[in-house]
Amino acid sequence: MNINEIIAPENLVYQKPRLMNDNPMHYCPGCSHGVVHKLVAEVVDEMGLTEQCIGIAPVGCAVFAYNYLDIDWQEAAHGRAPALATAVKRLLPDKLVFTYQGDGDLAAIGTAETIHACNRGENITIIFINNAIYGMTGGQMAPTTLLNMKTATCPYGRNEQLNGYPLKISNLLAQLDGTCLVTRQAVHTTPAIKKAKKMLRKAFENSMEGKGTSIVEIVSTCASGWKMTPDDANKWMENNMFPMYPLGDLKNI
Repeated sequence: MNINEIIAPENLVYQKPRLMNDNPMHYCPGCSHGVVHKLVAEVVDEMGLTEQCIGIAPVGCAVFAYNYLDIDWQEAAHGRAPALATAVKRLLPDKLVFTYQGDGDLAAIGTAETIHACNRGENITIIFINNAIYGMTGGQMAPTTLLNMKTATCPYGRNEQLNGYPLKISNLLAQLDGTCLVTRQAVHTTPAIKKAKKMLRKAFENSMEGKGTSIVEIVSTCASGWKMTPDDANKWMENNMFPMYPLGDLKNI
């Protein structure tokens, strides 16, 4: 008998989402991925779409999402998740199809796939984890890395003349006719988590209603890649990431 069978429903304050399995998470302390996984699991379960949901796992830290969420998954080559999601949704239009991608996967090698899937208005949801760095492979500069931010491949800080400017790809996607929702959220506080969950549900509803492509960007921390404690990473994100990537809806129709 588990604890949820012992506690009366009216006294239950919190329980692990039913779609989260018991595998120990490999993410670093302070990583935002685990919180977003939890939200996805809750929303899919609450919408009653467990048997209709197909996630597309990319390359990068998020590739192991299939270890933690008990839904159907397919793995995509690096950056190709929107292309694979397009095929899955067109073949199985009654399914809830979403990709789960980091900034390197989505905004670097996957730029073309992302833009063209959104431009076509594919009825999928793209969950975009933006921590401004390549977390899995050693902390290299990403398209989203901030100016003057130090990484393994720009140890003196990102220089606009050498490296160009941070890519606000969600702002670009919001200009495309095929997108119906482009929103930028975070999961560093309880109110932020509640808003992120609300927008994930909205995105999934859009997908099932055939409204077009929904983008849910989560501005996130990478305490290990940033070489900070989890608490300092949250503060750094608030002071530096949010001014460049302000939270809120860029498009919601």
